[in-house]
Amino acid sequence: MNKAEPGKLVGRASAVLPLLLLAGCSFAPDHVRPAMPVPDKYVSPASNDTSVGALGWRDYFRDAPLQTLIEQTLANNRDIRIASARVAEARASWRIEGAALYPELNAVGTGTRGRTLFNLPGVGATPVDVRQISAQLSASWEIDFWGRLRNLRDAARWQYLATEEARRAVATDLIAQVANGYLLEREYEERTALARQSISTREEALRILRRRYEVGSGSKLDMAQAQTLLAQAETALQALEQDREVNRNALALLVGQPVDITPGPLGMAELELHVAIPAGLPSELLVNRPDIVAAEHRLRAASANIGAARAAFMPNISLTGAYGTMSDKLDGLFTGGSEAWSFSPTISLPLFNAGRLKGNLDVAKARQEQAVAEYEQAIQSAFRDVSDALVRRRQLALQIDTTARLLDAQRERARLAQLRFDNGRSAYLEVLDAQRDLFEAEQGLVQLRRAEMASAVALYSALGGGFVADTNFNGGASGMNGGQR
Repeated sequence: MNKAEPGKLVGRASAVLPLLLLAGCSFAPDHVRPAMPVPDKYVSPASNDTSVGALGWRDYFRDAPLQTLIEQTLANNRDIRIASARVAEARASWRIEGAALYPELNAVGTGTRGRTLFNLPGVGATPVDVRQISAQLSASWEIDFWGRLRNLRDAARWQYLATEEARRAVATDLIAQVANGYLLEREYEERTALARQSISTREEALRILRRRYEVGSGSKLDMAQAQTLLAQAETALQALEQDREVNRNALALLVGQPVDITPGPLGMAELELHVAIPAGLPSELLVNRPDIVAAEHRLRAASANIGAARAAFMPNISLTGAYGTMSDKLDGLFTGGSEAWSFSPTISLPLFNAGRLKGNLDVAKARQEQAVAEYEQAIQSAFRDVSDALVRRRQLALQIDTTARLLDAQRERARLAQLRFDNGRSAYLEVLDAQRDLFEAEQGLVQLRRAEMASAVALYSALGGGFVADTNFNGGASGMNGGQR
């Protein structure tokens, strides 16, 4: 190396350095997470411990038959399959946008044969056969000085991550639906058992009253009232059995296959469905609720699209080149002297496009404003869902306590009414009213207990119930967003 060469290298490096700096610039606005448009705490009292959204569904739903139903749902449900296919589509779109950052290399082979006319002096127009065969490698590359291609790639990436969160939201909603369907199955199981017990008791009462009427010691009115009481219980049982079958059909649709639920606990009070639910703080919704996370990803994508729209105003620089051989015969394609090459750098600067680029930028900005509003709306909706679930849990616990005391009173009333009738101190109408109210109180308490458990499911879903360490829910994407939660 001579003394002049270091100076030349420094000069070349100085010329390339600005280009490298330009290649790293971006016109996308910096992402700033909007402030939460909700209070710092829930209106209803709630624990400030870590939110249940940080738990996996297996850690929350402890009932083994329910866990089996959820596993089958995540494996077979068609909504999950559709959402997973959308994730795969978004991931492929991200890969497509990212490929534009790299040079494109193609192998090209062409063959041409034809006839043309040449005007030769003194001869005139003479037909000449033309044959040409070529083989070459061609390359093209758009230099992304202004970050347009990088921003388009980033926008596709954030859209892909938003789609992955949408898939998680679908799964969370399905888990909640399956849990509610399972609770309804247990409710119908207990309520039908109570109805059958009431039917058995009322059949025996009717038998006794019919016998009294036949021997002349009872009235036909008492017997008719007992028949009415029995028919009411039978009608209630038929309606419950119908609703139970409809619920099982809904569960089969969710699970994606016929379901076979074995008999469970004798009562809703004995069903251990979930662990205690710490609601945490509203700020934890930002990382646990999939719809909020997806909305923030879409906001990031909108910001990246603004950067791409701004970069479109800047000069576009692309390099195109080809190298290969050319000959009029196939066997001469790789002989000496057949070498052919071309190199075409191109720079283009938009001068007039009737406002198209400005319009694209305005569209990108408007979509970013929409994304901000959608993000804030998602937070407000999540806050309301959690607050409503907390209110329902508190009020249902009070209603259960009140209804349990009412049921005890109704049982005592029914016992005393039967005693009064047996001793001839009242008409059977008093027994009829007491038995009817007792039946309704028994059914109502079961419904309230199921509703309390359903409110726990609703709260779990509202808090963004997660998939921590769950290897059976991996039909979607990768670890770009930290993997499964």
